[in-house]
This record gives sequence, C-alpha cells and structure tokens, in this order.
Amino acid sequence: MADRLTPEQRSWNMSRIRGKNTKPELLVRSLLHAKGYRYRLHGASRGIKLAGNPDLVFAGRRKVIFVNGCFWHFHDCKVGQHSPKANADFWETKRSRTRDRDASQRRQLENDGWEVLTVWECELRDLSAVEKQLELFLTAGSPN
Repeated sequence: MADRLTPEQRSWNMSRIRGKNTKPELLVRSLLHAKGYRYRLHGASRGIKLAGNPDLVFAGRRKVIFVNGCFWHFHDCKVGQHSPKANADFWETKRSRTRDRDASQRRQLENDGWEVLTVWECELRDLSAVEKQLELFLTAGSPN
C-alpha cells in the first residue's frame, strides 16, 4: 500500500516523535514517584553521562530503567514485530541498528556495575504487574 502522506507530511509527522518525556515514560515516573522513589532523568549520574542515556537513574542503588517503545526497539510483541511495507529495507536497517545499539549499551552499563531494567510500552497495559516488577527490581539487593 502506498503512503497516503506526501514526503513532507511524513517528515513533519516523524519529526514530532519524541525520545524523552514520552507518555509511557511519564507513567512509569509517576508510579515510582508516588511510591516515594527519587531518581535522575535521562542518563546523568553525578554529572557523568551513562551509556544509552537511561530514562531513570537510581545512582545510590546503581540501577537504571529504560522505558522503550515496542515498535522502535523491536520488542517481541505484536507491535514490535510489525514491519512497515513502505520503505521496508530502511525500517529493517534502522530498527536492527537500534536493537543492536540497545544490547551494546546494556552490556556496557552491566560491565560498569549497573543493573538494568527495560519496561516495554505494551507492559503498561497492566499497571499493577509493572508496579510489582519495578518494586522487585528496585528493592532487590538493597538493605532497605
């Protein structure tokens, strides 16, 4: 199926897709803040930029959380496995690079002593399960 938008319209639409402060990220931040957790945003820990710019950084716990969109980061859910028909090679290459970069950045963070959790956009449909997952992640190994 041909794209119904002109290249200029498609470009404008794509330019509006944000990488920070997305709705899923704001939802996770809200859940954690309500539970009393405090964090740094977008990959900074004591003035040092972390690999991959994690969405939430818990420096005292040496833990980071990424909130990823299923399509953009190639999740194994229905949305993440959807392959656009228009310009298919471009999208395959772009999304594969993103997946490889995510894996590399995760390894680098783990090698530097950080624990990493990825929360997927599709998981946010069940907030109670996400809340439990976040709580387990943040309390595991801590003296609290």
